[in-house]
Amino acid sequence: MNQKEEKLQHLLQDFGIAMLATRTVQGELRSRPMVVAEVQSDGTLWLLTDRHSGKMGEIAHDKHVNVTMQSAMKFVSFSGTATAIYDREKIDALWKETWKVWFPEGKGDPNLILIRVVGEAGEYWDNSGTNAVRYLIEAGKAYLGGTRPQVKEPQIHGKVDLSHSN
Repeated sequence: MNQKEEKLQHLLQDFGIAMLATRTVQGELRSRPMVVAEVQSDGTLWLLTDRHSGKMGEIAHDKHVNVTMQSAMKFVSFSGTATAIYDREKIDALWKETWKVWFPEGKGDPNLILIRVVGEAGEYWDNSGTNAVRYLIEAGKAYLGGTRPQVKEPQIHGKVDLSHSN
């Protein structure tokens, strides 16, 4: 795993909620918040949902999705293919009691299903901690020079091709 892949993996672990974008049958893009159940070391994301939700039909129609995550200073865009998975053992292993808010019957809820997103590409921006100082310096130089900031440090920004690991 190279430095950018490691950075993306690290950032993905920071988020518990993400926005999942799917394409409707009519071709429109639609996003909604999702609980991130797990991030695997290969970049596979696991989300949970109700098997009767609208996104399930959208994924069946077009499996290409985008998952975005954002905090005040960290941002991730993750593109991949989504598959609905009904795996009772995996659900049991991932289950968190706080999810009862959405699934009152608990981990045995027959409508609870997982969405596995296998990554194809990711991009991140991390302007937190010492990265914020580096970014502010670059932004200041750009402002004074009438140019755009040239952020080439993999700690701050990176594009990652995940298709080679699938």
